Amino acid sequence: MSNSLKGSEILRFVDALHREKGVDKEVIFTGLEAALLSAAKKKLGMNNNIVVEISRDTGEITALDGEVEIQNLGDLGRIAALTAKQVLIQKTREAERDVVYDEYARRVGQLITGTVQRFEKPNVIVSLGKTEGIIPWREQVPGEAYNPGERIKCLILEVKKVGQRVRIVLSRAHPDLLRHLFELEVPEIQERIIEIKALARDPGHRAKVAVQSIDHKVDCVGACVGIRGSRIKNIVDELNGEKIDIVRWNESQEVYIMNSMKPAIVNAIELDFETKHAKVFVEEDQLSLAIGRRGQNVRLASRLTGWAVDLVTGTPDAYEERFQVAHDAPAAQPMSAAAAAAAAILPDAPAPTDAKEGEAPPAAPGGDDVKTPG
Repeated sequence: MSNSLKGSEILRFVDALHREKGVDKEVIFTGLEAALLSAAKKKLGMNNNIVVEISRDTGEITALDGEVEIQNLGDLGRIAALTAKQVLIQKTREAERDVVYDEYARRVGQLITGTVQRFEKPNVIVSLGKTEGIIPWREQVPGEAYNPGERIKCLILEVKKVGQRVRIVLSRAHPDLLRHLFELEVPEIQERIIEIKALARDPGHRAKVAVQSIDHKVDCVGACVGIRGSRIKNIVDELNGEKIDIVRWNESQEVYIMNSMKPAIVNAIELDFETKHAKVFVEEDQLSLAIGRRGQNVRLASRLTGWAVDLVTGTPDAYEERFQVAHDAPAAQPMSAAAAAAAAILPDAPAPTDAKEGEAPPAAPGGDDVKTPG
């Protein structure tokens, strides 16, 4: 057919768009066909049975109105050309959106590095290369400052399509961010020599990580800390000074809870397995360490172990002794207001005695003297 649109030009256009946007070539060909079909119907009429096909090998365009070939498809007029351009742009944007969505939807829950781009208060916009991510206020670390151009690591929390765009929600406060930072800094965790059993985090303040060695020849705590604290220092620097406690995991719940309460020294632990309550006994001088600043230590230990922790000063024997004394003491019976007033007025009752002949008996409780016959 006679056509001002050359097949070689169409092939070059499709190839360039494929390399620039990362859109599949078949999607681009389909978009071109839809654009040309829309333009042809705009020019020739919507009721026409028009079919447009583009050869994937040569780029040649075949356009039929029923069984009649349409000549000069490339010269359909200005309005039809604008319609074709709009359709092509829309199809390209949809395809580009799908490419971005497919790429990042597979990476939900993974770590990603981006550059702080700008602020749309209270949100932070992070450039991820081909697209942008957003750190909403609820996923930001309290007190953490973000500077334009600064490179930060975030967790991909959610990816969803919103109109013609893809919304990528990032997090700096999620506990799994800490897990991935440890996997990045500690090769033994990636190689499954050391396992992270649990973690609890108060973003921006403190975190506890429970680790276990699969290979008993490797010290799990020492490997996570690194030589002279080099590994843990890199993680703390990435989290802008957030304190991290490495806890040695143990199958024994008593030992595990005792380890999770460090740096406080625990005297003893009593467990109630039915209610998952742990009674932790510490000395008086260890109580403040056990509680921690604003209750952080005991709260994180409770989250880490999954046990509700009650702190008690002293030892179990001393606690039982105090408990027994408190419950064995006779409880004073409450006195009514009327009885209390009467007790304040009336004198103490004298001890019962036998009255001698010629003497008056003791006064009656009513206070009146009892007269005897003369």
